[in-house]
This record gives sequence, C-alpha cells and structure tokens, in this order.
Amino acid sequence: MGKRGPSRIKNNIRTLRFMNGEMSQKELAKRTGVTRQTINAIESAKYSPTLELAFQIAEVFDCGLEDVFSYQAKSDVESDT
Repeated sequence: MGKRGPSRIKNNIRTLRFMNGEMSQKELAKRTGVTRQTINAIESAKYSPTLELAFQIAEVFDCGLEDVFSYQAKSDVESDT
C-alpha cells in the first residue's frame, strides 16, 4: 500500500447546507439515514460516500449529483500539491 494522497472527490455540501436554511449536518444526516459523523467525514473529504448516498444527498438539495460532487483527474490533484 502506498501513501494515500489528497482525495480526488470534492464536494459542495457545506455550501449547499448554508444555502438551504443553514441546514445542520445532523439534519442532513437524518434526511439521508446516516450519522452526523458520516456527513462530517464526507464534507471534509475524509470519506467518499456510496453512490446511493451521493444520490440521496443530491436529492435532499434538489440538484444534480454534479452540483454536489466533482472528481479531479489525477494530474489535477498532483498539480495542487
């Protein structure tokens, strides 16, 4: 196993929560059936959600998956470091 680099999956969850009545992590967790800790880990890019959870999060915010999550190509990640 090699050294784990920065996450290639980025998200806009914090911004979307703020734009939706300053929704708490706890409220988003409740609406998606996970713990607040899971939402925190996803939001801080320490954990990548399952595809199903990613769709559920997008559904809560009534937007597309690409409005919540984005994927950086490996070359983009390397240039950030």
